[in-house]
Amino acid sequence: MISRLRGRIEDVRENSLIVDVGMVGIEVFVPVAHLANYHVDQTVFLYTHFHVREQELTLYGFPAEEELQLFKLLIGVNGVGPRLALNIISTLPVDSIRLAIANDEPGLLTRVPGIGKKSAQKILFHLKDKFTPSEVDMWGATGISDADTEIIDALTSLGYSIVEAQRAIQGLPKDVEGVEERLRAALSQLSP
Repeated sequence: MISRLRGRIEDVRENSLIVDVGMVGIEVFVPVAHLANYHVDQTVFLYTHFHVREQELTLYGFPAEEELQLFKLLIGVNGVGPRLALNIISTLPVDSIRLAIANDEPGLLTRVPGIGKKSAQKILFHLKDKFTPSEVDMWGATGISDADTEIIDALTSLGYSIVEAQRAIQGLPKDVEGVEERLRAALSQLSP
């Protein structure tokens, strides 16, 4: 129905945007990780999914088409509704979800609030069948390293969110090597 949306942001809420589209304000739920990038009066373009339930019509929006495609795959898993799928994409970057699929690592998905080990295994089992083996192998080769996974675990145990930890790792210079050095550099980025 509504496949994409372009308009001016009227309001940024806790987990959604109100977008002015031709004199109509439309509420669009977006990944929480992206909310910091939006501000009032900014023009926004989102790829959307229009979800219809008995007494609710909800629009979900994503800045990247690959996030929308992953969202659609996630809601295709029995027991994963749109809010949980949005929570997964809000908590974990697409690359981390791909890494979990490629390496069959339910532990990455269990970091998402509301997902236990059985649910994570079911999601991975369902998603692995949706991609060709070469796609999954490619993600495993380009994903987060074991050292970075250790750093993410250390940072989350210190109270940082997964999103904060992953952003800190992505911002590290390429010449910083070794788990301890990378952890120190990530902590210095996160410190105020």
